[in-house]
Amino acid sequence: MTHTATPAMLTAPTLPQANRHGINALSASQLQVDIAPYPGMDEGDLIELFWNNCFAASRRVSACKVGMQTHLRVPESFVQDGLAQVHYQVMQVGRAPARSAVTGVRVKTQCPGGQPSPLCSDENQNLAPVSLPETIRRYGVNPSQVRRGIPLTIEPYVNMATGDAITLRWGDARMDLPRIQAKGVGLAVQVWVPSTLMVEAGDDCRLEVTYCILDRVGNNSRWAPTRTLRIAACAPSQPAGTTRIYQPRPFGSPCEPG
Repeated sequence: MTHTATPAMLTAPTLPQANRHGINALSASQLQVDIAPYPGMDEGDLIELFWNNCFAASRRVSACKVGMQTHLRVPESFVQDGLAQVHYQVMQVGRAPARSAVTGVRVKTQCPGGQPSPLCSDENQNLAPVSLPETIRRYGVNPSQVRRGIPLTIEPYVNMATGDAITLRWGDARMDLPRIQAKGVGLAVQVWVPSTLMVEAGDDCRLEVTYCILDRVGNNSRWAPTRTLRIAACAPSQPAGTTRIYQPRPFGSPCEPG
């Protein structure tokens, strides 16, 4: 989450790549800070950017940039996990340095489930496959179970955090689970797979079940290793007028490799 401290002579810098919860790993690798035009802006002014009170970058104002926004790039080595304080100062000939207000931003670069291997572009081997009852793993899902639904478990994962949103993929159908609450961090996620989801996916002798996680700042876990199941034939067809239970994620899109 970004916020601005007590106003000072110059307006606080902005970070266009930060969302309302902070900066993710992708943004941290190419982070830009924007500085608005300020009163008395003139050719030759020196703008210095500070990240946690450490000098990070600077730019001298050229004649063609007077009255325009200034863009500065923050070196990736500066952008460490935690709360960062960002400000700048303007140096003008014959004047004392003018300091800006401070922008606070939270940085989270640790992906849920740990960093996926670059060799597996769409799968994260650090995540455990979904856990299912032994009888279902051995014999599959029968029509009776399709009608009433089945349980499955998602094991705790590295970097589990409040606000994580999990998408379960059952064949070609998907279901967004409730976000992780503070009391659930470090605990297994118990899921009841409803009949509507299984009917949506249809019968399959090798149906793949997996999940992915999107954290509050947009870090994507990629998909967990799949669990393959046999879904019995003669599953009931979906009643006419049944409303799908899937809701779009409030922030970002469902997990996809990228």
